[in-house]
Amino acid sequence: CGHQEIELALVKLYHVTENKRYLKLAQYFVDERGHGKVGSKSPKPGRDHYYDVEALARGQNPNNFHFARNKPATTRYEYNQSHMPVREMSVVTGHAVRAVYLYCAMADIANETGDAALLKACERLWHSIVDERMYLTGGIGPSASNEGFTYAYDLPDETAYAETCASVAMVFWGHRMLQFDANGQYADVLERCLFNGSLSGVSLDGKGFFYDNPLASAGHHHRQGWFDCACCPPNIARLIASVGGYFYSTSADGLWTHLYASNTAEVTLGNSPVTIEQTANYPWDGKIELKLKLSKAQKFAVNLRIPGWCQNFTVKINGQLSMVNGQLKKGYLKLQQTWQDGDTITLNLDMPVQFVQANPAVRQLIGRVAMQRGPLVYCLEGVDNKIAPLDRVMLSPETPFTAEFKPKLLGGVTVLRGQALLQDSQWGKQLYATVDPNKTQLKQKTVDVTAIPYCTWDNRAPGEMRVWLREAVNE
Repeated sequence: CGHQEIELALVKLYHVTENKRYLKLAQYFVDERGHGKVGSKSPKPGRDHYYDVEALARGQNPNNFHFARNKPATTRYEYNQSHMPVREMSVVTGHAVRAVYLYCAMADIANETGDAALLKACERLWHSIVDERMYLTGGIGPSASNEGFTYAYDLPDETAYAETCASVAMVFWGHRMLQFDANGQYADVLERCLFNGSLSGVSLDGKGFFYDNPLASAGHHHRQGWFDCACCPPNIARLIASVGGYFYSTSADGLWTHLYASNTAEVTLGNSPVTIEQTANYPWDGKIELKLKLSKAQKFAVNLRIPGWCQNFTVKINGQLSMVNGQLKKGYLKLQQTWQDGDTITLNLDMPVQFVQANPAVRQLIGRVAMQRGPLVYCLEGVDNKIAPLDRVMLSPETPFTAEFKPKLLGGVTVLRGQALLQDSQWGKQLYATVDPNKTQLKQKTVDVTAIPYCTWDNRAPGEMRVWLREAVNE
C-alpha cells in the first residue's frame, strides 16, 4: 500500500455517512497491521506477514519493497510501521509521513471506540518524536534515504530532510491529541509546526514549494514550482485553507482557544449560540482581544491557551485586571463566570527574544544556539548579513536583540536585530595549522546581524541560511 491514509479517510467517511462499516474497516486495518511472521519464503495467509503474502502473490520479491530493498526481514517493515502490532509500539520508525498518518488514524479510532491501549500507544509515540526526534522548527524525519526517522537525537541541520508533508501531518495529529485532554503540549507542537516547519514549505507568492526543509543552507536549496511526487504543494494548500478549524474547541462547560489571530467564529454552548470576535496582530504582537456576542447572559468557562514559550502574561476582563494565580492548568487559563453580551477579554503575552539550546545528546548542535520570538523560529540569511560563511557568526545569549516590525519586508515581518561576534580569518589559503597559544589565527570582531522568521527564508536573492549558530563564550 501507499501512505497510511485510507484509515483516517475511512473515519472521515464514517463521520459524513454515519455508516459504521467504514469505521469498522479502518479499525480492521489498524488492528491487522504488524501481525504475522516476516521472512518466510512461502508465506501463508493468516500466519505470515500480509505484505510478504501479497508480494509473492504478485510474483514479486518482498525484499524489493520501496526504500527497504535487501533489508533484513526483521527490520524491513519498520519503514512502513508494520513491523509490530500498533499497540506495542513505543518508538517511531521509518517513513515520517506514513508514520504520523497512521498515528492520526489510531487517535481517531481511539476517540470513536474508547480504545485506551491505542491512545496510550499514541502518547508513547508522541513523546518518542517530540522529546527525541523533532527539529526546533517542528520538522521531523532527518534522513533522505528513508524520508524519515533514524535514531534518538539525530538532528543534523544542513542535511535535515524534514518533509513539508511531515510537519503538516504533525499539525493533524496534534489537533487530534488535543481533543482528548486539552493539554497545551499538543497545541504548542501544533503551533510550532504550523508557523515554522509547515509554512516554510510554500513561498510568499504561493508559486514555489519546499519538499524538504533544512535548517541550514550553503545557498543551493530553493523552492520549486512542482515535483514529480507532488504531495507537498496540495498538502500545504489544504492546510492553509483549513487553518480556521484549529482555533477553537468546545466542551461541556465552555470554550477553548488554541490559536491566536484576527478572526470571527460561531460556536454553540449550552444550546445557545456564541460568537467570538478575536482581534490580534499575532505572531508579531502578543496582545489578543476576544469579544463575546451572546443572545442572553450565560455562564461558561473561557479557556485561554498560554503558550509554553510565554513566561509572563496578563489578562483583563472588560478592562479590569483579572487575578489568575493558580488557575493555569496544562497550559490553559480558565476564566469562568456569567458572561454578558459584549464582554471583552484582553490577553497580553510577553514576547521577548529567546535563545534556545539543544539537548547535549544532539551531537550536531553542541555549542550552538538559535533564536525564537513567540511561536516563530528565526534564522540568518545571507541577503541581510554580508558574511561568508555565516557559520563564522557567534551569538551570545547575554547580548540583547530587539524586535522591529518591517512592513515592506517579506510582506511585513518582525525582524530581530543585534550584535554578534565574527571570527575574522587571518589564515589566507592555509588549510591547517598547529595550535600556538602565543599566536591567534582567528581574531574576533563585533558585527551587526539581522534575523528573519525561518518560514520566510529563500524568498529573495539566493544565499546562505542558518538557524543554529555557534555560541560565543564570554571571557
